[in-house]
Parts: sequence; structure tokens; C-alpha cells
Amino acid sequence: MASNFYLGLVHYPIKNKTGEKVCTSVTNLDIHDIARSSRTFGVKNYFIVTPLKPQQQLVQRILDHWEKEESSVYNPDRFDALSYVKLVDSIEDAVAKIAAMEGQIPAVAITGAQFFERCVKIEDMSLKMQIDNRPWLLLFGTGSGLHADVVETTEYKIEGISGMASDGYNHLSVRSAVAIYLDRLARLHCKNK
Repeated sequence: MASNFYLGLVHYPIKNKTGEKVCTSVTNLDIHDIARSSRTFGVKNYFIVTPLKPQQQLVQRILDHWEKEESSVYNPDRFDALSYVKLVDSIEDAVAKIAAMEGQIPAVAITGAQFFERCVKIEDMSLKMQIDNRPWLLLFGTGSGLHADVVETTEYKIEGISGMASDGYNHLSVRSAVAIYLDRLARLHCKNK
């Protein structure tokens, strides 16, 4: 994938089951597993987006644990992956950090299980990413998905992942969705080279 590709896991603004704007909790599994997927597929940085200070302190405590010498010796792969995690208050902060590192504002794309109409197909998104030299930030939502405030102001909306359950069940964990999207983008990138 492109060397200027970033990922963000958004905990605010998120919608709950009734569509209200909420802030979701960070989970330990999301920190570790998404960091490992990000590192595996060449993501430059993985941003965890939460404005809640207690949640930030929790994330920082986990990251600090893996920065200790004994932790890095015990599990160097996890230490390596977690070193790519960045903690930010907002999506705007992630965009500003990327702009400062790359010298230009990133293109922002979002995903969601409910995105099937007026969306960019993953194949087309891969081509856009290869043609457009801007940095890219791919955002994933938690809870019941990204709030309309984000959806309505984002440049690209990537189609959702379709399941194959005969009854229409389609409810992946965000960790699984991240891994699937990154794998598909990486395969398409290699195919289109």
C-alpha cells in the first residue's frame, strides 16, 4: 500500500442504536489487534480517536506497558505494532498530525456496514489511492457507526462488507472489518501495480 496511508478508529462522534451522538469506550482488543493488522499491511500510523481523558489514560497505560524493555523482549512483534499507535482527541487532530508529517492535508475515506448506496467500490478506492498522491486517512467507526456529522463531511465513503448469511446477518467486529479492508486494499494495490 502507499507509504502515506493512515488509519483511524473513531470513538467520537459515533451514533448509538437510536442514532444519538455518543462517545464509545476504547477496548483493549481493538488497540492490539488493529495495531497488528495496521503494521502487517504497512499503515504508517493507527490513530485512536477519543476525547475522553480517562479513555486516553487507559490507552496510554497499555502503550506504556509495551514500551518497557521487558515487554518488548517478551513480545517484540506486539511492541513493534503498538509503536505505530497515536492517540488523538478528534478526527481533526488526526488530520492535522498527518498534514504536519506529510506536508499536505490527507484525503479522508470512511467505511461502515451500512454503506451500500452512493459509495465508492473498494476496487475504485484502491485505484484512487494509487493515482492521488495525497496522504490517505481511512476511518472506521465503533458503536453503531460514524455519526452523520462525519459521514456528511467526508470526501469518500467506501461500500460496506457484504456477508453471506442467508438471513442477512452482517455484524462484524471492527477488528475484523479493518483486517478485511486492509487485505482487500493490499491485494488490489498489488494487482494494479
